[in-house]
Amino acid sequence: MLLKKLLRTLWHYKAQFISMVIMIALGVGVFLGFNIEWYSLEKNLTEIYTATGFADYRIYNEKGFTEKDIAAILDMDGVEDATRFLSVNTTVKDDTDVLALTVCENTAVSGVLVTDGEAYAPDDPNGIWLSDSYAKANGVKLGDELTLTYKTVAVKGTVRGLVKASEYLICLPDETQMMPDYTSYGFAYISPVMLENAIPLVFRMIMGNSFYYQINVKSSLSKENFVAAADRALGKTLLVLSKAETISWAKAQGEVEEGKTMGSILPVLFLVIAILTMVTTMHRITASEKTQIGTLKALGFRDKRILRHYSACALIIGLMGSVLGVGIGYLLGWYIMNPDGAMGTYIDMPSWKLYVPWFCWLVLILINVFLTVIGFLSVKKMLEGTAADALRPYTPKRMKHLFLEETKQFKELSFGTKWNLRDCLRHKSRTCMTLLGIIGCMVLLVGGLGMQDTANAFVDVFFDQANNYAVKINLDAENVKYEDAVSLAEQYEGDWAAQRSVQIGDRGFGLEIYSITHDRVRFADENMHLISLGDRGAYISSRIAKEFSLRAGDTLTFSPYGGDETYTVTVAGVLRSLSESVVMTQAYADTVGIDYTVSSIFTDRTEIAANRYILNTQTKQAVMDSFNTFMELMNTMIYLLVLAAVILGIVVLYNLGVMSYTERYREMATLKVVGFKNSRIGRLLIGQNIWLSVLGILIGLPAGIGVLKYLLDALASEYEMKLALGPATYLVSILLTFLVSLFVGLMVARKNRNIDMVAALKTEE
Repeated sequence: MLLKKLLRTLWHYKAQFISMVIMIALGVGVFLGFNIEWYSLEKNLTEIYTATGFADYRIYNEKGFTEKDIAAILDMDGVEDATRFLSVNTTVKDDTDVLALTVCENTAVSGVLVTDGEAYAPDDPNGIWLSDSYAKANGVKLGDELTLTYKTVAVKGTVRGLVKASEYLICLPDETQMMPDYTSYGFAYISPVMLENAIPLVFRMIMGNSFYYQINVKSSLSKENFVAAADRALGKTLLVLSKAETISWAKAQGEVEEGKTMGSILPVLFLVIAILTMVTTMHRITASEKTQIGTLKALGFRDKRILRHYSACALIIGLMGSVLGVGIGYLLGWYIMNPDGAMGTYIDMPSWKLYVPWFCWLVLILINVFLTVIGFLSVKKMLEGTAADALRPYTPKRMKHLFLEETKQFKELSFGTKWNLRDCLRHKSRTCMTLLGIIGCMVLLVGGLGMQDTANAFVDVFFDQANNYAVKINLDAENVKYEDAVSLAEQYEGDWAAQRSVQIGDRGFGLEIYSITHDRVRFADENMHLISLGDRGAYISSRIAKEFSLRAGDTLTFSPYGGDETYTVTVAGVLRSLSESVVMTQAYADTVGIDYTVSSIFTDRTEIAANRYILNTQTKQAVMDSFNTFMELMNTMIYLLVLAAVILGIVVLYNLGVMSYTERYREMATLKVVGFKNSRIGRLLIGQNIWLSVLGILIGLPAGIGVLKYLLDALASEYEMKLALGPATYLVSILLTFLVSLFVGLMVARKNRNIDMVAALKTEE
């Protein structure tokens, strides 16, 4: 019998039942989906790092490493394995594409994972193992021939296999490009034998087989200890980068950390609102069922059985919401974590399996236990006393007159205002939950739309204004002379830049030296205002300033890698930059006495003639296209946030609105008896929603800005974005939240037409 009663109860409160299931499903789904995203990424990254032997450290030397050098590194205590490594950007013959030509002597370190074709053969004199993503984007198949050119060296071979590599998980030509573009850039591995055959004998004799400019090492030593040991083993100080300072590790792990951060904020907000709404609603449902509970008790049903019956309602709602939520969570996780999804566009992994963190299952169990306990306690309170006590209908607690009600100002208020104020004070939990739902809706809208404004402002400053060039010409910095580089810059009416690697403390950074005579390169200060570089000091990126607690007027000491010099410069200002670097003018670099070699030219010309000093070119449009892909992905996430905010607002407010209608049923019946029309009663109901909406918007607006600022600091610090919110964001967020509240208010207000005045008023007060 109680099973039928259970079904009837669920059907009777179907509006609240459906809304609670939706809220639990949304809360669980968003919580689970965000945590599936970062945990699956972490697990899949670990798989490819392990499978390809991702190196812990990378040692660089512009003069190359000999076999004696690699032997010295392998003899170090704490070194598990090592390999000489070479990676240079080459151009594809008869095309403008660029491939990072890679040679690895020992594929147990920084090797490849073959996805199709033959296994990598270190002694193959004619084989190329090509990035499968590049091959797919450009229609290259197994057996095709490719000719790759670097300076005067041409490497011609046959595509033996398609591969993925942990060294190129995020395949970017440099830090100015934010998203991979496999239609124009990829990587290819060849054997050491093929490299030796491609290099003319005279160069091999001169270089002594030291054309490997990098040694990759697997070691458990700390960086400080490893650097000291490597310096002793090689007899000189060289540039050493840990895996945390490489793009493939830092940016990939950054995505994991960003996922953890996102998973600890927005999903938790959803989950908390869902649980609190459930708690409040279950309490009100059991209060409405008080007469039914008393009837069951009077018929002889034991308290334990009645408790099990109503606790089952809460458990069913929790279980149904959880099951739907798990489905939503997996869909959300799959949407982000699949080869063709948002993350697949950025990270080139072989495996895209979905994994759920263990604590998510624990949270699901605890949620259902908690909701069941809430249902149990709500009914237990109704069972207190005798059956006669339980049969008495639920009556709201009596309100004591507040001091506010005795004031002249309160007495001058309209009837509707007084009525709604008293109702808010009487039902504080429902009022707070409604307010929390509106605040949550506002936070999501401001956060999502504000992120879009911030990114648009970033693009406008960095790409539309600061990068005032059409083409970037990359030079052969090893061989080009200063005079030849300056001559080329003048030929193309461009500005030039020189780059070096420097060490500040125990970390490596970039040193960029500019000669700006044609306004092709500009810079943005901390307030995102364009400034001109002065000749009286160096400028540092905001991340360097934050890490070393520096500001304008302080001094900074750094040491270029590959030399024993130490330079101390004055900090002239702090810049927002895409890279962590120290920036200065040519004039200031000459004053300090820093050696440099011109490495790139920025020009407005689009036709670049072939020249022995030019390695390749990169158009500004290619960089813009990359960022547009990033923006498209971000916009998709923003639309999801906006949709989630609207659903959250509608479900929470409707559920609580129906609850409010149920609790004030007798009051509205009384109003109808004394002559209030349906339209006026409807305005009273809508009026309370409007009040709470205004208050929620006032609180939610600064809360949303605060959450967005936190997310920018935690998620987008590497881009050094500055918070920027346009008028449209404020307007849309306020209007959308207000319209959601008004829409729900109108839906609830229509219910007063069905009030049965006789049935409502004949019960005992």
